[in-house]
Amino acid sequence: MNDERELNGKVALVLGGSRGIGAGVVRRLAADGARLAFTYAASAESAEALAAEVVRDGGAAIAIRADSGEPAQIEAAVARTLAEFGRLDILAVNAGILQLATIDTYALDDFDRMVAVNVRGVFVALRYAAPHLPAGGRIITIGSNVAERVGFPGAGVYAMTKAAVAALVRGAAIDLAPRGVTVNNIQPGPTATDMTADHAGMVLPLVPLGRMGEPREIAGLVSYLAREEAGFVTGASLTIDGGYSA
Repeated sequence: MNDERELNGKVALVLGGSRGIGAGVVRRLAADGARLAFTYAASAESAEALAAEVVRDGGAAIAIRADSGEPAQIEAAVARTLAEFGRLDILAVNAGILQLATIDTYALDDFDRMVAVNVRGVFVALRYAAPHLPAGGRIITIGSNVAERVGFPGAGVYAMTKAAVAALVRGAAIDLAPRGVTVNNIQPGPTATDMTADHAGMVLPLVPLGRMGEPREIAGLVSYLAREEAGFVTGASLTIDGGYSA
């Protein structure tokens, strides 16, 4: 174990950590020395495989089944993290869903589910985790660059949910600043994950760098915000999108 790693001794909870960007975040924070709890909604096999991978590489990780649309399950995930590791220093909220449809065809049930996971789920995570974070604690949400620029049809509701997250982060940063806890939002552009695979052809032409982002690149920004050197960054939404929003 390398005691010089940036996050050695820290405990992180990653909501939505079993695949895509979330899995990249789990791997990076573990590599930086943090002990990890992360949630998954469906695929227990892949979640347990990721936890085993972290342990095999010398880290500590547990996978917790929790649907971010269900507040009681988020609260239970926070409690399980505290019971397992005795503390909580970093909360990364990555869980989210994407349902595309134009405003004139958008199903109300889909709208309600998007808001439940992408907005209420983020609020609930902050609400239940924040009381346990010490001075120097970090909250990092994963939003989307569509909060700034939509760029293609069918993403209006998704953009609304991500703009809400950015606004929530600004307010939460002010609320928690007296305790020395920072709150920031990362806004990825098109990133190569299974959630975006069906839409890559539509969004790729909008990216000046001409490629999709990689989960490890988003995770690198999470890692920076989780470190001590980022202690003066709070209330920010940092866009990482290959120039999509330029």
